[in-house]
Amino acid sequence: VALKRMLNFNVPPVKNSTGEPVWKVLIYDRFGQDIISPLLSVKELRDMGITLHLLLHSDRDAIPDVPAVYFVMPTEENIDRMCQDLRNQLYESYYLNFISAISRSKLEDIANAAIGANAVTQVAKVFDQYLNFITLEDDMFVLCNQNKELVSYHAINRPDITDTEMETIMDTIVDSLFCFFVTLGAIPIIRCSRGTAAEMVAVKLDKKLRENLRDARNSLFTGDTLGAGQFSFQRPLLVLVDRNIDLATPLHHTWTYQALVHDVLDFHLNRVNLEESTGMESSPAGARPKKKNKKSYDLTASDKFWQKHKGSPFPEVAESVQQELESYRAQEDEVKRLKSIMGIEGEDEGAISMLSDNTAKLTSAVSSLPELLEKKRLIDLHTNVATAVLEHIKSRKLDVYFEYEEKIMSKSTLDKSLLDMISDPDAGTPEDKMRLFLIYYISSAQAPSEIDLEQYKKALMDAGCNLAPLSYIKQWKAFTKMASAPTSYGNTTPKPLGLFSRVMNTGSQFVMEGVKNLVLKQQNLPVTRILDNLMEMKSNPETDDYRYFDPKMLRGSDSSVPRNKNPFQEAIVFIVGGGNYIEYQNLIDYVK
Repeated sequence: VALKRMLNFNVPPVKNSTGEPVWKVLIYDRFGQDIISPLLSVKELRDMGITLHLLLHSDRDAIPDVPAVYFVMPTEENIDRMCQDLRNQLYESYYLNFISAISRSKLEDIANAAIGANAVTQVAKVFDQYLNFITLEDDMFVLCNQNKELVSYHAINRPDITDTEMETIMDTIVDSLFCFFVTLGAIPIIRCSRGTAAEMVAVKLDKKLRENLRDARNSLFTGDTLGAGQFSFQRPLLVLVDRNIDLATPLHHTWTYQALVHDVLDFHLNRVNLEESTGMESSPAGARPKKKNKKSYDLTASDKFWQKHKGSPFPEVAESVQQELESYRAQEDEVKRLKSIMGIEGEDEGAISMLSDNTAKLTSAVSSLPELLEKKRLIDLHTNVATAVLEHIKSRKLDVYFEYEEKIMSKSTLDKSLLDMISDPDAGTPEDKMRLFLIYYISSAQAPSEIDLEQYKKALMDAGCNLAPLSYIKQWKAFTKMASAPTSYGNTTPKPLGLFSRVMNTGSQFVMEGVKNLVLKQQNLPVTRILDNLMEMKSNPETDDYRYFDPKMLRGSDSSVPRNKNPFQEAIVFIVGGGNYIEYQNLIDYVK
């Protein structure tokens, strides 16, 4: 909503206006591109009057009779380039939108450039958009994509980090969270664990919200801001969790569709990039091997199959793709029939929309054909993506890893020794083995004896693993042991999952042979448990000493005694050091 408003020159778009939109160009930097691309397609941009969208630092030609909307971070080099645009008189008028608030001095630089270029009247508006976060789902956001290594777990937990570096990281995180709440139009109540990076974030965010509220004239949370009325009267709870409370989950192999796509494929900002295997055609001797085609697919909110199945266990997904395919095949004859009615066999689909509808038959064909073709596109997309995932599962035995790790994490008896798993040359990459061992190491109540550890280390080395992660986790475990008891993952022994490999109907696209059909057991992960305690106001040693901040209270009284005793209706969970799709899915299941 905020982006559409910005593209409409910062006035809310009128619902029923029939007029043409104002044609304009959109100039963004990489940050702006990352924020817009998961949310608005090129077609949606065009519907809003954006004819061209260009990177700020690319070579752009002057288009003197068109307004330009800029959406960039207020960095030195961006501002220099904008001033250069003003001097070169590239556009008719300039709407400058900053992703994050611009400083006074930088604003003056722009003003000076505008005066120098005699372009003051052409700078139509300057806005701080407070949109420095990336929304990937209706209920999920990440801080950034460009410099994500700067706010990563590694960056925050480096042993040699200086105080100033830490301050910078915390400020970056807080800036994004602040933007998030400005856009939401709500002031949260903040809870966080003590003595962690999450606590530093909480203190800074509380201070920033407080300062903004105190400055009544310029407060971003008063009056007709965007979010007014999005929320009930109740304020949302913000739970800041530190990644260190649970390091096993992010290492865990997974079994649901979205999390698998993210784990094994190249999946960023809702786009998956696949290398297409070109099949087994024999190329003539001496010919150069075929280049693998790269294809990318967007997995979006409008993709009904994805929305329905992104949280499903993989075998279920494969089965559903197969069913969709069969129901489509049944309709395929219909497509042929429609095409022949319209006399466009083998023609490009674009031609379909050009035809004038002269008969009732044609009209129905025109309306149902695009729908069928779209259905076909989604089936092909998910067939390709799911097949790519399946190849990883089979070649790396990910089903075995997933099941074995589940057993370790729930402390149930293991049917096979860990050493065998690590030594099995056919199971998994060195990284898979390392992840498995780290989960075992993190989850075990007693660390393995030195003798055993040496044996494991040797096996890991032989499997080609880099042992650096283990030495980190060793120190980490020694340190957290002093701080707190190990996190439990629920001690329910998994119900026997019935390891039947279901023979899917013989015509299936997916040869699931040998892949276990594992059913997920519902169980809350640590992050979800913490949220549950805090939302429902349950007393629990895990969360009882969490700090409590209310930026609206006048005195910054730090009490861990919550003021309101009612359960919360809405909550935001943010994991300092990075969450993942397993936890996201677990939270969604908890909400359901």
